[in-house]
Amino acid sequence: MNKLRSRQCKVLSAECKVQNGDSSARSGTLHFALCTRHFALCFLFAGLWTFALMATPAAAQPPNARIGEVVPRDVREMYERGLQYLATTQSENGDWTGGGGEQGPGVTGLGLMVFLASGEDPNFGLYSNHVRKACRNIITQQNASTGFLGGSMYHHGFGMLGLAEAYGAVDDRHLWPEGKGKDQRSIGAALELAVRAAITSQKKNPTGAWRYSPDSTDADTSVSGAVLVGLLASRNAGIEIPDESIDKAISYYTKMTAASGQVAYAGGIGGFDESLARISIATLVYAVARRKDLPQYKATLGYLVNKWEFTGPSGFGWMEYQRYYQAQALFQGDVETWEKWNKLLIRQFKAQQLPDGSFKGQFGPATSTTLSLLAIALNYRFLPIYER
Repeated sequence: MNKLRSRQCKVLSAECKVQNGDSSARSGTLHFALCTRHFALCFLFAGLWTFALMATPAAAQPPNARIGEVVPRDVREMYERGLQYLATTQSENGDWTGGGGEQGPGVTGLGLMVFLASGEDPNFGLYSNHVRKACRNIITQQNASTGFLGGSMYHHGFGMLGLAEAYGAVDDRHLWPEGKGKDQRSIGAALELAVRAAITSQKKNPTGAWRYSPDSTDADTSVSGAVLVGLLASRNAGIEIPDESIDKAISYYTKMTAASGQVAYAGGIGGFDESLARISIATLVYAVARRKDLPQYKATLGYLVNKWEFTGPSGFGWMEYQRYYQAQALFQGDVETWEKWNKLLIRQFKAQQLPDGSFKGQFGPATSTTLSLLAIALNYRFLPIYER
């Protein structure tokens, strides 16, 4: 209901603002009536939501349903500096190409999520133009025949995730510049194509998962995590995903999870070394797929909870990548532990963020900044994929 209230208010707010922007063609009375209807309905949705919470026993409330909770000031300040950095370094084409490091629809999808996660109105807010440019960039890089995004299934998974989070929030009517959107796909059409491509790739893979190429016949738990989370986000957005597809992917993860909670990378069963990134990915996909009943989920979550104070890279390193998944996994699995870990992360980030708002990392400034900001975006809890 919280998601419904948010989306309804955003749509009504957008309608009111459109009317306001075209007020010369309409009477002031009509504009006032539309805006009054917007605010009245928003208050109605807010009242219904509050009543629902009051009518529900406190023990039944989800841990993220906290009325009046304020995002910490340090988070807001760091996040805004990071947003400004991404806004100023985004190219006219909508991607991030400067400074070296990774680039492509996956990186663009993650950057898009940073803007969406801040809670700014994606259609009329401060960064709405950046949101539209990122959406257009992902769509124009999609193969219209296969639905494939970018040069690897990593890019495909993160690009699909970005589209899924934008779907239903970004108004397609304002997505393309005037006269240029006639033959372009909508966000929903591009998302459905991307989902079809992921499922087609999975069907060709005997492991039931994914690796770098859409035609791969082997898999690993890192690439598969990017694609599976993208599919789960698409399902949350209302795109039809066959249960068989989710079940096959989860089965692959159970085979790659040891009783200790460690998770293998590829080519075997069980955990061969410690990688908090892979353990976090497995924990997250189990949780979002609603498979918290699995012993493998309990094992991976237990491992993360026991290691929550460990702040260095593990396994193959890639600290920003690890934190991105670790934040979501702990939040989905154990909110109290996430809160402690989050406070520690905020202190670290205050010391690490550069004056221009970026973060240094192994992926280059744009990707390292997006991953770092998304690790603290749980404090806002605006993205549907973050809902517990």
